[in-house]
Amino acid sequence: MRSEILSYGLIGALAIALLVAAFTDIKRRQIDNWLNAAIALAAPAFWWASGLSLWPDAGVQLGLALATFVVTAGLFAARMMGGGDVKLLTALALWVRPQDFLFLVIVMALLGGILTIMIAAWRLALRKQGKAAIPYGIAIASAGLLTLVDKSLPLLAAHPAG
Repeated sequence: MRSEILSYGLIGALAIALLVAAFTDIKRRQIDNWLNAAIALAAPAFWWASGLSLWPDAGVQLGLALATFVVTAGLFAARMMGGGDVKLLTALALWVRPQDFLFLVIVMALLGGILTIMIAAWRLALRKQGKAAIPYGIAIASAGLLTLVDKSLPLLAAHPAG
């Protein structure tokens, strides 16, 4: 019972952190390092509370996060993604089961596309010139929240930990 409460508490904390990331990205076009670090550092507590084994489960989560970092760092180097977005998605990869991560990426891409179209339309209506800064943290955080609701919460309810 205690592990189940802890799992839900940690998911709640992650949800709040994702909302903070989205709002700070809207307001300042920045996702703070302390927030990304807190998300990443809380993941092992979630693994423990959820009953993940150290090997191979936690190792797979770390591998997924490393692969995410490598791909998104490449996007950062190509100036297609911001540094805070790279760190947020990498930290989120520590929380999302590998079989659900593709869902997160697809939802993130769809939401990011919609967000980009909306910002482009808004800038066109205002006749603004130049390159627009897209707060992609909104798409990452929203996809993370949708993934948690759709994938993690039903799993925890069906298989309560210790």
